[in-house]
Amino acid sequence: MIRVISWVAPILLALMVASCSNNDVAWKGSDIRGVMPDLSFELISESGLDVNQETFLGKATLMFFGFTNCPDICPGTLQGLASAIEALPEERQDEVQVLFVSVDPSRDTPDRLKAYTDFFGPQVTGLTGTDDQLSALVKRMRATYGYGEADENGNYAVSHSSAIYGFNADGEAQVLLRGNQPISDLTHDIQLLLQAS
Repeated sequence: MIRVISWVAPILLALMVASCSNNDVAWKGSDIRGVMPDLSFELISESGLDVNQETFLGKATLMFFGFTNCPDICPGTLQGLASAIEALPEERQDEVQVLFVSVDPSRDTPDRLKAYTDFFGPQVTGLTGTDDQLSALVKRMRATYGYGEADENGNYAVSHSSAIYGFNADGEAQVLLRGNQPISDLTHDIQLLLQAS
């Protein structure tokens, strides 16, 4: 039985509204300008420091929820984003950051997050937080997560939303991406994010 923590305003509704809004940018993902909230959170970084959105302004930001024990979606998505960033001109790669927000704070300590995100490159930073902090951010982003029941060894599954939220350097919500999109589509939209301040 999975206990789901969810305050979902259906993302499909958001995307339908977005499709009627500003269409002057040729995103490969879904335009969420004016529909989704801007970047705002209070969390704990992989360095163990309290951080908020102000810490990360100044770069295009891709935010993704997950956990380090994830068998496929999380590593696949992070590898895809890393490859998309590597496809940018070298001088622009440091203008992009990926915020990997773990919704499994019991297991994903800052040290564990750091070891995990280091594998995907210098643009990826791990974040986590208290249950209240994570719940507030997930609610704000209209996402979901939940925990399965632990087995006899204390292992449990975590379900989570798989959307990637794209923000410009000012922290304004711009585009919703999927981890299974072609790398070329991800690179295309990251380039648009870099122009969107």
